[in-house]
Amino acid sequence: MAGKYQRVRGMHDILPGETARWREVEDIAIDVLGRYGFQELRLPLVEATDLFTRGVGEATDLVEKEMYTFDDRKGKSLSLRPEGTAGCVRACIENGLLHNQTPRLWYHGPMFRYERPQKGRTRQHTQIGGEVFGVSSPEVDAELLTMLCRIFRELGVVASVALELNSLGSGASRDRYRDALVAYLSPHRDDLDGDSQRRLGTNPLRILDSKVSTTRAIVADAPAPVDYLDPASQQHFDGLRRLLDQAGVGYRVNPHLVRGLDYYTDTVFEWVTEALGAQGAVCSGGRYDGLVERLGHRSVPGAGFGMGLERVVLLHEACNERRYSRADVYVAASPEHVARAATVAERLRDGTPLRVLQHAGVGGLASQVRQADRSGARWAVIVGDDEVAQNCVSLKWLREGRQTARGEQMMLNVAELISTLKGAG
Repeated sequence: MAGKYQRVRGMHDILPGETARWREVEDIAIDVLGRYGFQELRLPLVEATDLFTRGVGEATDLVEKEMYTFDDRKGKSLSLRPEGTAGCVRACIENGLLHNQTPRLWYHGPMFRYERPQKGRTRQHTQIGGEVFGVSSPEVDAELLTMLCRIFRELGVVASVALELNSLGSGASRDRYRDALVAYLSPHRDDLDGDSQRRLGTNPLRILDSKVSTTRAIVADAPAPVDYLDPASQQHFDGLRRLLDQAGVGYRVNPHLVRGLDYYTDTVFEWVTEALGAQGAVCSGGRYDGLVERLGHRSVPGAGFGMGLERVVLLHEACNERRYSRADVYVAASPEHVARAATVAERLRDGTPLRVLQHAGVGGLASQVRQADRSGARWAVIVGDDEVAQNCVSLKWLREGRQTARGEQMMLNVAELISTLKGAG
């Protein structure tokens, strides 16, 4: 007998009891993006591996250790997308979206990284990302962060997140900072953890992001990127902070905040929370003014973000006790009146936007009403002998309403039922 099939480690099923919350989180984020002028772009799951090695950086952990890479039948190296920005830039270049345009684009879907699975961290994770091209001024950075603040506010989690902000400076100032950081860390090389020792020669900025306590103690006194900003980068960072102050978006400058992808310049940010344990970052991003040119196009500035929905959904659950139901209305019927109940259910679907679930299977009316209550529906519509005799239905409140008590019941014809439910909804 064949063994049981199980999901691949690091991949997760999102079950019916969870998808309603996922849908709410996704819908709110996507609605806010649309209100800020962003348009949807749908990207392929698979890209040429070189897109990421060239765009993200060969010395990053993502490229070195975390990508799902394979050869196709013609020997071309392909990878499941580990992040969305490089693919979005590729699509913009290939389809001419950067020619005399300043597109604002959002995308949504799974990303793949071979990481150690933890709560809020999966090998297939879902991301909503947004990118803005063609504008180099700090107004775009500020608007992105203001928009994200609005998303968190409308999700009801804004009190549980904090914005951390930093500037890596331009390419030249980043190079100066890299040299200073290496000079500071080199005498401490033997005291760094193994990964940080390796990164010292390949990607030293990532050492600032180490979670190893001994390394964190060493980098606590390391020079910071903001100390090496050139005048233009300093002006950009100062301008961004003024705009955030004016918009009432709170933040704290984290001088050691870096991002794990090489394409970032100037602004970098993370929205973090203490409500999810070790997995504190729920959204991150920044500016990447050199990425488009790195991928073979003329220089076009860009800025964007990626929001990890697994963590945002967990945060939404922690901050909102809302109960999600299968239906708004549950239609119960005596066995001999099932056809009549089906007609009533269809009339309700035609006349209201409510979700209507008709009972299926055996069970008397009392049992069906108990099932209606367990479903989380607000109302039960009952079609029994008395109702059919009077060409009516009974409407029972399963939850307390604005003007009704739980358990209240009334007899209505179908037209009155539709009008009552539309008014109560």
